[in-house]
Amino acid sequence: MPAAEVRGAQIAYDDTGGDGPPVILAHGFLMDRTMFAPQVEALAPSHRVITWDERGFGETVYDGEPFTYWDSAADCLGLLDQLGIDRAVVGGMSQGGFVTQRTALTAPERVRGLLLFNTQAGTEDAEAIPLYQSLVDTWVADGLSDDTADFVASLILGTPELAATWIPQWHAKPKAEMAQPITTLLSREDLTGRLGEIAAPALVVHGTADAAFSGDKADRLAAGLPGCDGVTWIDGGTHAANLSHPTEVNAAVEKFLASLPA
Repeated sequence: MPAAEVRGAQIAYDDTGGDGPPVILAHGFLMDRTMFAPQVEALAPSHRVITWDERGFGETVYDGEPFTYWDSAADCLGLLDQLGIDRAVVGGMSQGGFVTQRTALTAPERVRGLLLFNTQAGTEDAEAIPLYQSLVDTWVADGLSDDTADFVASLILGTPELAATWIPQWHAKPKAEMAQPITTLLSREDLTGRLGEIAAPALVVHGTADAAFSGDKADRLAAGLPGCDGVTWIDGGTHAANLSHPTEVNAAVEKFLASLPA
């Protein structure tokens, strides 16, 4: 496993290498860099694809101290520095999309384009925050129950096949490691008013069967980005549409990447 020393953390990542234009992808909450396996397979022949584990997830090691998605954006940029990449297409799914937006706001000159999968610019719905906090508090105190695992899988993954792959990984995760990531998720600020500052071309992809983020959130995200032509809807796509409907998502991504100026 490659790892890069970035801002006091050991950031785990995979890099296909090659001379193609670089694309770096950030995963969603409770996921890790392997969730982009279908996109890596599709893009690797023409692009250099980097996937990485954010703080609190996967194989990345950090000090456990509080962090924000601005810190994660700095991690993304630091990893690009370590890899000698000046400019890249930056993308992410859900939580990874929060990181992607902040990366574009932090260093717009380094972002060639944005890939935003099933994400939004706002905060969690107010009525959902106590539920999510309670679920994770119980997880940290007592471990992950089967009922909670099934509920979370229904929100994120949406299919029994994907749930069977990821739920065992959630059970294996040390329960204490969940506390800080949920605080980061639920305390993030609303970026809707700043989307106009992001001038880079952007692809917003959203599954019509997303149980976590409603389609109006995708509409608002796309409408706020000057470089976006509207939402690309994935019929039947779940919150992890890149996994539930990889063929359709990959087609949209490849078309977008081909449209970018050299």
